[in-house]
Amino acid sequence: MNQNEYLKLINTTNQNGRYKDNWHSLSGHKTPDWYYKAKFGIFIHWGIYSVPAFGSEWYSRTMYDPNHEEYKYHREHFGNQKDFGYKDFIPMFQGEKFDANEWISLFKEAGARYVMPVCEHHDGFAMYDTAFSRWNSVKMGPHRDVAGELKKACEEQGLAFCASTHRAEHYFFMNMGRACESDVTEEAYADFYGPAVLCPELYSENLHRVAADTFSEIQPSDEWLEDWLVRTCELIDRYQPSVLYFDWWIHVAAFKPYLKKLCAYYYNRAEEWGKEVTINYKHEAFPPTVATFDVERGALTGISRTPWQTDTAIGKCSWGYTKNNEFKSSRQLIGDLVDVVSKNGMLLLNVGPKADGTITEEETAILREIGAWLKDNGEGIYETTPWRSFGEGTVNIKEGFMEDNFEKPFTSEDYRFTYKNGYLYAFCMCPDSDRFLIRSLAIQGHHDFGIGTVEVLGDYDVTDSIRTREGLAITINRAPSSDKPICFKIEIE
Repeated sequence: MNQNEYLKLINTTNQNGRYKDNWHSLSGHKTPDWYYKAKFGIFIHWGIYSVPAFGSEWYSRTMYDPNHEEYKYHREHFGNQKDFGYKDFIPMFQGEKFDANEWISLFKEAGARYVMPVCEHHDGFAMYDTAFSRWNSVKMGPHRDVAGELKKACEEQGLAFCASTHRAEHYFFMNMGRACESDVTEEAYADFYGPAVLCPELYSENLHRVAADTFSEIQPSDEWLEDWLVRTCELIDRYQPSVLYFDWWIHVAAFKPYLKKLCAYYYNRAEEWGKEVTINYKHEAFPPTVATFDVERGALTGISRTPWQTDTAIGKCSWGYTKNNEFKSSRQLIGDLVDVVSKNGMLLLNVGPKADGTITEEETAILREIGAWLKDNGEGIYETTPWRSFGEGTVNIKEGFMEDNFEKPFTSEDYRFTYKNGYLYAFCMCPDSDRFLIRSLAIQGHHDFGIGTVEVLGDYDVTDSIRTREGLAITINRAPSSDKPICFKIEIE
C-alpha cells in the first residue's frame, strides 16, 4: 500500500467508524481499565545511539553541533562528520545478544504490567518492520523486527505491548548537520536524515532546556505531516499497541488536524480489534479527556481528576545507554511510584540497553529490587484508586517536567495513601523505627468513618494499634531493616 492509498484508508475508516476526526467525537474516551489497574510499565530506549554510547540518546543531533561535547568526541573517536556520519553507526548496531524473552522476563520480575519500546526515536531509524523506510532494524543493523519480537514475548508472558514513536521531531532534529560540513547535506541520505530544517533559534541553546513554547513558530510542512500520519497508522496496524506514546512537538498548531485523524483512526481500529487503548501525550497536544496526559521526568503535586502518567528513567543522564550514565536507587524509584499512584497516576520506567542487546547490570539489579518490593507491597499499588487525600507530611515534588533527578527527602512523617475494596493503604515513605503515627486518621467526630483491622504488608506484624485525636498510632514487631517504604493495610468501617 502506498502513501495515497493509506491516506484513503484512514479517511474511509474514520468515515465509517464511531470516532470522527474532531475533539467533540474524541472527547470522553475512557482510560483503559487494564492500564489504570496496571500502574507500572517499562519504557525502552534502544537504538543506534547506543553504539557511540556517549552524552545521551540525542547523539544523532549533538554530534553535528560544535556547542556540544559530542561533536568533539565524535571527531576524536570516529573522524570528521562528513566522512563518518550518524548513518555509519548502523552496521555497528548488531544487537547480537538481544533476547526479547529475557527482556520481558526481567520486566515481569520487576512487577511491570506493560512494556513500551521506542519504535522510532528522533534519529529516524525504525526499530520495526515498515514499508515506508529502508532505514529500519529489519533491513539494517540487527536485521530483526525488534518491536515484533517484543510484542510476541509480551503476549506469551502476559504483559501488554505498547509502542512509542518520536518521529515528529525528526523534521528538524538533524538540522545541525546543515550548519557544518557533514553527510547530512548529501542527497543520497536525505531519506534518513529527513528535512533537517535549519531553524536558527534551535541551535543557540541546549534543545533539552528550551521551553516548548519556543517551537510554536516552527510548523512542519503538509508533506511531512502526511508522511508522519501514514507511518504512524502503519505502526498501529502492524503491531496493534495497547498504548501509543508520543513525545513532544506534536503539540504545535500544524499537527492538530493530523492528530485528530490519527486519534480517530487508532480508536476505530481498536474497536475492530476489541481492545481498550489510549494515547500518551505531553503539553497541550490533546484535550484532557481524549487521551492520557504524560509528565516527563516529573509529577503532580496533588490528585488529578483524570488518570495520568509520568515517564522517567533509571538513568539520570540519558534515556539510552551511555558509558558515563549515573543511576537512581531503587528506593528513589519506589518512592516515585508510590507518590505517582497516590495522585491517580501510572509510572513508566525506562531502561537503556547496550548496543549488543544486553541490559546493564545496574538497571537489572534495580529492576529486581523493585520487583521484590512489589511482591510484598504490590497489593497497595495495583488496581487501587486515590484516597480522599494523596498523603500527609511536608515533602512533595515540584510540579512540572524534568524535576525528578533529585531524590525527595522523605521522612518518617511522610505518608502516601491509596484505596481498594474497603481498605486504605498507607505507605510510610521513610520508616525509621517500629512506631508510626498517621495523623490524617485521627478521630474527627460522629461523621467519621470507623477503622477495623490494621495489618502491615511484608515480613512484619502489627503488635498494637490505637486511634486517638492525634492520629492512628501503630506499633510493629521490629523496626524495618529496609530503607524503602512500608505499607499498612487499614480496614475501613
